[in-house]
Order: sequence, then structure tokens, then C-alpha cells
Amino acid sequence: MAEATTTEPAAPETTAEATPVSTSPGLTAPDLEAWMDGYLPYALKRGDIAGAVVVVVKDGQVLLQKGYGYADLEARTPVDPETTLFRPGSVSKLFTWTAVMQLVEQGKLDLDADVNTYLDFEIPARDGQPVTLRNIMTHTTGMEEQIRGLITDKPEEIVPLGEALKYWVPERIFAPGGTPAYSNYATALAGYIVERVSGQSFDDYLDQHIFAPLDMQHASFRQPLEPELLALMSKGYATASDGKAKDYEFISLAPAGSLAASGGDMAKFMIAHLQDGAGLLKPETAEQMHGTGQASVGPLNRMMLGFYETTTNGHRAIAHGGDTQWFHSDLQLFPDDGIGIFISVNSSGKEGAPGKIRGYLTQAIADRYLPGPSAGGTDEAVDEATAKAHAQAMAGNYESSRRPDSNFMSIVNLLGQVQVVANEDGTISVPMLTNHGGAPRKWREISPWLWQDVDGGERLAADVVDGQVVRFSAEPLAAIMVFERLPWWKSSALLLPLLGLSLFVLLATVVAWPVSALVRRHYGVPYKLGGADARAHRRIRWTALAVSATVLGSFGLVITMMSDLNLLSPASDLYVNLMRLVATVVLPLGALLALANAWHVLRAVVACRRRSGRWRSRCPACSCCGSASRRTCWATAPTTDPLLVSRMVRGHAPRASFPEVTP
Repeated sequence: MAEATTTEPAAPETTAEATPVSTSPGLTAPDLEAWMDGYLPYALKRGDIAGAVVVVVKDGQVLLQKGYGYADLEARTPVDPETTLFRPGSVSKLFTWTAVMQLVEQGKLDLDADVNTYLDFEIPARDGQPVTLRNIMTHTTGMEEQIRGLITDKPEEIVPLGEALKYWVPERIFAPGGTPAYSNYATALAGYIVERVSGQSFDDYLDQHIFAPLDMQHASFRQPLEPELLALMSKGYATASDGKAKDYEFISLAPAGSLAASGGDMAKFMIAHLQDGAGLLKPETAEQMHGTGQASVGPLNRMMLGFYETTTNGHRAIAHGGDTQWFHSDLQLFPDDGIGIFISVNSSGKEGAPGKIRGYLTQAIADRYLPGPSAGGTDEAVDEATAKAHAQAMAGNYESSRRPDSNFMSIVNLLGQVQVVANEDGTISVPMLTNHGGAPRKWREISPWLWQDVDGGERLAADVVDGQVVRFSAEPLAAIMVFERLPWWKSSALLLPLLGLSLFVLLATVVAWPVSALVRRHYGVPYKLGGADARAHRRIRWTALAVSATVLGSFGLVITMMSDLNLLSPASDLYVNLMRLVATVVLPLGALLALANAWHVLRAVVACRRRSGRWRSRCPACSCCGSASRRTCWATAPTTDPLLVSRMVRGHAPRASFPEVTP
């Protein structure tokens, strides 16, 4: 095993052209293990994570392969890096992409052919353009996010791959080839194509063409997992302190994330890719896979054929991360340096700990052992005035290209908008993008429309059309998604307050119903409205109740489903379709009834003013104006005058002057 040695610092040169000499420690097994032992146990404890596995390979050999914590808290079973299986989540996709490239080099697949050539159902074109395997591998199919039916803990809900793909076909919300929008569905589609072209099930193909050649004996995509491997599977946890093991997670779109593998087997896969695909691909195919990039925004890291670019400190890097509900993983390769890193943890932990740990780990290893220049700007200077102007141009709300758009789950888009803030010093902040410590990052412009994290090398860039920012992205997300500018009328800064105000009015109207009846009964105030006025008064109360229940029910259903992805299975279709039906009927009808009520009240106001010239006459219609009209949903405030109510309760106002209210 070839190991680097520590480079001693050279004596300082006196000439201006002196070249600095690295004083970083060499990447050796003892130094790496000592560093890892000092960091990871503390990080797991702080993040409330039960266990982890870490593997580092270099120059075709395993440099470090170690387990930390427990695979089973109840049994106190430690993590064995060689045999304990973890769930790498979307790192599984790299195996699917490798299978696709094997068939490409055999001439059985064409990256630029319409995928319908290989399917037994149709993926509709968008703007006359079909989906290709190149689009799929670079996440530029233009498909909306499909959240539903992704994960379940019920094995009976797993259906054959083709059937799952045909059940929900996502809408195409972008033209192909231009907008990165990460898609589990598209990856599963590639796996189905592997099945159809090879004539084997996806599981059989991987067993024969990937796992067997690499002697990966502790790896499988199969669901349910083979009994002998299931016995070696790490438990998954929400937190270590909770200690309750979760059920095995089944992935309905298996090629996108159903792999279970040990750290030792992941080392074999990394070594194969670092050695030009040895045992898996021809060198030219591996080079094509690792080096063919699809641009995102500006000069940011690109999406390769399956891997996303994560170049760090000037060292070329490609990677893929992955998450299930309980397991969180990352795989990083530095092809030019012969180094690969894999980490997986078996708990969701607290405060986003898994993401911070895996992000910091790879960056810290690169900083310690692969120093070099950070990503920087160009020679194009940005003066202070320009920086502030560009920061103001960036400020606003954006939505992710990776989003549900045409289905019930699109409600989450309103809650998940991304905000860009212009700071007084000319920097920008994106509250959603935090550093490894969880603090918001600040980005300083280093060349026109290109910013860099003031505390690191990651960059943020914008696409500008006719002087207007239309979208931006930031590393490391740039390869798989961008953030598109929202018009003011779709901004959550406007819509959420309006929604809150509307709900307040609706709920106040509903609550005022029984309260007003009780107050009226207590003070013996008769209900004086009659005829059309009384009917309109009662109708708007029922409308407010129905609309409130529908809105709150819709948000409640979505939030509940997002908090437990098992609820996004086909078994929830009844509730989703019922809520869709209710919302489709109640909301438009409620709006029409509210408008009709407003028109009825307006006519009453005009009639009363014509009769008496006074705004508040004692006629029933004017009473309707004073109470019912102000309780109209969507547009008016709750009914009774708080000052008058207070005076009535204290006995300072005559009962006859109390406004009429509906039971």
C-alpha cells in the first residue's frame, strides 16, 4: 500500500518567486485514524447518532475502514465496517449509472436516444423534445419532483419496478437538457431500461455484473433483503437517545436508493471507479462517466454522468450523497489523487447533524491532506457600488427546480421558498444555506454575478437576462438543482401573511358564531334579522367553517405526510383524492358565496343610506351591514365592536344598542 509521507517545511526563500511548500501532514493510516478518532465519536455524541461507518481508500488500497458506535443499541452490537450493512440511500444511484454505462459500451444503449425506444410505456415529450438517458444521468429531464410512493416500511406495498413507474408519471415542467432538477423517478426509469435491455431483473443484473466481479458479498438491492444479510443489517434510529429501532425501509423506486451495503464493499466499488473502472467498465467509458459535464449556473460545479462534481481546493472531485429517513451517507472520489471517502450514519440525529458531519468530514480531510487554492474569482474586480447593486438585484424569493408542481404536494412549495438577503456591506445571505456549524453563510461577490463564501471556497452564481436575475444556485447543490426567481405575487412574503390573515378572519367568523349566540342569550338580545338577510348571515358562517376546515385539513395532511414518508404510499390515495375533491368543490364555491354575500351587504348599505342618510340606522339591513358584512370571509374583519362588548359586560351600555348576532 503506497502511503504519502509528511513533507517538512523548507527554509524560507528570499526571492519574490519563492514557492510555498506544503506543511500539511501526509495522508497515512496512523495520522488519518488519529484524526478520525478525535473527531467522529464526539460528533456522533453531539449529534445524537447511534453509529457510523467510515472508509477511506487510496491508490487502490483501503487506508482506513472503521466502525463507530452501535449497529444495534438494544443489543449493544458495535458497527463492524466489514460486515455491518448500512443504507447508502441515493448513493445507490451510482450503481444504476454504472449498469447503464456497461450497456452503453456494449452498444445496447444510446445516451442520446429517446428513452421511449427502450420502454413499454410512453414518457411524453416536452416542447417537442423527448427524454434521453443523458438527460436522466445529468438530472435534466425536466420532471417535477415525485415525493409520493418513495419510501414505506410495509413490504406488501412494494410492487414490480415497471408497475411503480407506470402508476405515477411525473409532469415535465422544464424543457430537457437545460435545468438541473434531481429526479428519483428518472433514475428508476434508467434501472427499468437496464432490465428491459439486459433481459434480467435489475437485482439479478447487479448481482451478476457489479457485485460478483467486485466480490461484494455484503451488498444487495433486493427487497426484502436476503435473510443472511438482514441479520447483519444495522438498525436505523431517529436519535440515539430515543433508542427505538425503526423498521426496515423499502424503496418503491429501487434503482434510486434501495442498496444495503457494508463499508468494506463500498470500498471495493470506490477502488474500481478510481482505477478507471477496473472490473466494471473500460477505461474510456469510466473517463466518459467521470468527466462529461452538464453545466448548471455560471462556472459552478457541474453534473457528470451520474456523479456530481465537487472539486475542492483545486483537486478534481466527483461525488454522490444519499438519505433515507434514518440513514445518511456520502461518497467522494478524488480521481487525480486516487482517494475515495465513504461515510454513512444510522440515525437522523438532531439539528441536521448527519448533513453537517458528512459535509465537514470530507471538507476537513481535503483541507488537511489535499491543500490547495480555494475556488476564487477572476481578474474582473467588483467595486463596492456594483457589489451592493448586484446584491439588491439578487434579493428576493426563489423556488427550487426540484419541486412538485402539478400535484397535491405542491403546497410545500409555498412553505419552502428560498430567500436571498442583501446585506449592508454588499454581501448576500441565503438563510437556507448554512455552514457546518449551522450558522447562515455570507457570500461576497468576487467577479460579476459570482460570489464566494467568506469563510470557505464554495461559490454561488446567478444567471442574468436583460439585467434581471432569473435564477441562481450554489455549491454543492448546483449540479442537481437551481433556484428560480419568483414574481412578487407568488412570493411567500406576500402570500403567507395573506393566508394567515384570511385564516384569522375565517376562524374568527367561526368562533364568533357560538360566542355571539351565548352573549345574545345572556343579555336577552333578540335576533332581528329575517328573510334574505338572515339566510345570507347564516350561509356565510357555514361557508367560513367549510373553507377553514378545508384549508387547515389540506395543510395538515401535507405536513403529516412530509413528517413520515411512509404515509406517502399508495395506501394514502383515498385521503389525498378525498381532500382534492373537497378542496376543488369547497374553495371555489366558498369564494363565490363570499362575493355574493358582499354584494348582498353592499346593496343593503346603499338602501339604508338612501332611507336615512345615516351609516348606522336601526333597520335590519343596516344591522346586517354592522355585523354580518364585517364577518364576510376573505375580505372583512370579525363582527362585534370590542369596545361595545366590553361596555356591555360591565353594564355600561344599554342592551338595545348591542348589535344583532346570528345564532
